Amino acid sequence: MHASTISEPVVTDREALQEFIDILWEYAPTIERDVARLRKHPTEHAVVGKLFRTLHNIKGDAALCRVEVAVAIVHPMESVLVRVRNGDLPFTNAIADAILLTIDRLELAVERLSSEQTLAGLQLQLLIEGLEKLAAATPSGLDACVAEVIEAVTGKRPVAVMAPAAKRSLGNASRSPTADDLLFFLTLANQFEMRSPRFAGRTMRILRLALETNQMAGNPIDPVQLEAAVYMHDVGMMFLPESVWLRASALTPAEQRIMRAHPEYAAGLLSRMEGWAAAAAMVAQHHETPFGKGYPGGLSGGQICPGAKVLAIVDAFEAVMLKHTERGRQRSLLRAIAEVNACDQQFAPEWIEPFNQVIRRAAESR
Repeated sequence: MHASTISEPVVTDREALQEFIDILWEYAPTIERDVARLRKHPTEHAVVGKLFRTLHNIKGDAALCRVEVAVAIVHPMESVLVRVRNGDLPFTNAIADAILLTIDRLELAVERLSSEQTLAGLQLQLLIEGLEKLAAATPSGLDACVAEVIEAVTGKRPVAVMAPAAKRSLGNASRSPTADDLLFFLTLANQFEMRSPRFAGRTMRILRLALETNQMAGNPIDPVQLEAAVYMHDVGMMFLPESVWLRASALTPAEQRIMRAHPEYAAGLLSRMEGWAAAAAMVAQHHETPFGKGYPGGLSGGQICPGAKVLAIVDAFEAVMLKHTERGRQRSLLRAIAEVNACDQQFAPEWIEPFNQVIRRAAESR
C-alpha cells in the first residue's frame, strides 16, 4: 500500500468496518493470553500455531471487511510468526512486545477510522516497514530490530516492564490551610473507588503521575489545586446511573451522551466552594482536546487550562492500564506510553514529554 493510503485510508463501508472492530475486540484477548503463555513457555509449538492462526484470521477478516490498512499491518507480523512456527526464529520477549504493539496500534487505527480521524500520527508506515525487517532478521538481530521499530513508531527506546505505580502517601494534604477540604475531596474519591473493584488504588496512581508530571515541568500548576482536581475529576459519575458508568463494555451513543455530563457535576461542586476555582476549571475541562473535539465545551488550545491538560493525559494512561489488566495481561510500560503518545490530537503536546520523562524515570528506578 502507498504511504498516503495507510495514513489516510478511505472507508468505503462503515458497517463492515464496525464488524471488523467487533471481531478484533474478540480476538485481542486471545492473542494477549497466548503471548503471555509464550513468554513463560516459548517452545510451546501448539500455542505458536494457535497465535499464527489467530493473526491469519484477523488478516482474512480485515480483507473481507475491506479494511485494507489492517491487512497491511497484520501481514508482516504474520510473516514473523511463520518463521517462529518453522523454527527459524525463537519466540522472545522482543517478538512478544512487537506483537502486542502491533495489535495496540491496529486497535487505535480502526478506532480512529470509526470516529473519522486521521491515522497520520500513528506512524503505521514505519511500523509496517519495521515489521517487514523483523520478518527477515537473523536470530541474533531480533532484539535490535524490535528496538528499532519501537523507537521509530513511538519515539522511545524499549524500557523495562512496569506494573501500575505504587500507592502514594497523602502527607502533602497538610501543606495547605485547605487540608480539610482536600480530605473531604479524597473521601469522595474513595467513595467512587469503592463502587467497583476495577477502580481500586486508581486515585493514588493518577495523583502521583499528575504531581510528578507537573513537577517535571517546573510546577507551573498549583499542586494543591491539581491534587483537588485529581480527587474530584470523576466524582461526577456518581450522579449518573450506575448501569452506565460502572459498565466495562462499550457504551451506546445515548449512554455516551449521559457520560459526558460527569465533568460538570464535580466542577459545579468545586466552584461553589471558596478557593477552588482553579481545580473546578481543571475538572470541567479534563475531557477537552487541543483541536476542539472534546467535551463538554468543545474548547481548544489555549482555552484549556494546563491542569486539565495534565489530568487528561494521566487519566487516559490509567484507563489504558485498566483496559489491558481486564484483558488478563500485565501492561507493558512501553505499550502504554505508545498508546498515549499515538493520540497526538487528544493531548496537549507540551505536556507529553514531561509525562514521558516521569514514566521513564519510574521504569528505570524499578
